[in-house]
Amino acid sequence: MEIAALYKLYQQHPSIQTDTRQLKQGDIFFALKGPNFNANLFAPQALQNGAAYAIVDEAPEYPDERIIQVGDTLATLQELAGYHRRQFEKTPFIAITGSNGKTTSKELVHAVLSSTYRTYTTEGNLNNHIGIPLTLLRVKPDAAIAIIEMGANHQKEIEGYCKYTRPTHGIITNCGKAHLEGFGGVEGIKKGKGELFDYLRAHHGTAFAMWDYDYLREMSAGIPEVITYGTHSATVTGKVKSSSGLLEVELTGGAGTGTIKTQLVGEYNLPNILLAVTVGKYFQVPEDKIKQALEAYTPSNSRSQLIEKGSNRIILDAYNANPTSMKAAVENFANMEGTNKVLLLGGMMELGKESLQEHQALIELIKKYHWKDVALVGGDFNKVQHPFINFSNSNEAREWYLQQHYSNSNILIKGSRSTKMEKVLE
Repeated sequence: MEIAALYKLYQQHPSIQTDTRQLKQGDIFFALKGPNFNANLFAPQALQNGAAYAIVDEAPEYPDERIIQVGDTLATLQELAGYHRRQFEKTPFIAITGSNGKTTSKELVHAVLSSTYRTYTTEGNLNNHIGIPLTLLRVKPDAAIAIIEMGANHQKEIEGYCKYTRPTHGIITNCGKAHLEGFGGVEGIKKGKGELFDYLRAHHGTAFAMWDYDYLREMSAGIPEVITYGTHSATVTGKVKSSSGLLEVELTGGAGTGTIKTQLVGEYNLPNILLAVTVGKYFQVPEDKIKQALEAYTPSNSRSQLIEKGSNRIILDAYNANPTSMKAAVENFANMEGTNKVLLLGGMMELGKESLQEHQALIELIKKYHWKDVALVGGDFNKVQHPFINFSNSNEAREWYLQQHYSNSNILIKGSRSTKMEKVLE
């Protein structure tokens, strides 16, 4: 079936699903497959569950006019998303990528823009080769702005996403030590993330850049319009006013919002707040709405959450971790006011040959500060020498944690997604 004909079916049934367990009446089911699953086998079940059509790339066992066979289901999903994107020629599409902070930045930018405009954005962490086309296909005709988060763990990935997402504006939050194995080192990370700026440069787009980072100055060179933010010498400037509890940011230039009292923890969220203010100003969101949106935003999904449990204050930041974000989190926690500080840190993944070295470096950083307790969990923490409490997984850490009966303590819980450090609090 030609993509234009498939798009007409999508217009009649504008809801795409790839999981039969989440199907709603009238959805179009795309049967994806991978190394450990083949959804082609579930096409008949999808129709029984209410799907209007099932898109497959293997011949069905029993013919049905509602089953449409294509050459490659995933490629067709992406092509359909690209066709849909082309219907919004005058709508700004903002792409966000980076090693750290991209999801928080996306949520903050969405909070600001949606205060004034009909804004669509990536739900949760749907930022990969499946999630991005699904996000695009959820953008409705009433969209004034769309925000698309792009995750990547190897070069040419962002470039591929840009081909059908066609961003008009772009943000690289930073280039830190994440996915070192796939990118082949820090320079590989800059090259891979920089594919977004390469696209904007070639298509006369607009970049928002953290001007404190020299490498982003270099990477954004040649883009027709670069809007800057930072602590100095930028379109919008600001500084940390307080980070002893929840982060307070004082705007010092480019915006008259004064002090923004956020619901986030950590000085490392300063760039994310400044970015959201900058994007809001660029799209002419009233300053009072910018301030209200940022102060009302409450983090969820284990990202920079401050939880008060009894007499304890817990920072839960367990959605992901890499050497850059771990260093920032530990240093920020060490410098926060309070006593009886406890670290529960899960292993960092996808670091390749540098993994042992990076875990050891983090241990040396931890040794510089005084802690009530330090517990290291899973991953390559099990393979390096250290004097701290050690557990194989978060279930073991949870059992230990419950036996400590902490009170009047400050606790940081952080780790890569696969270590599931949030289980410690269950």
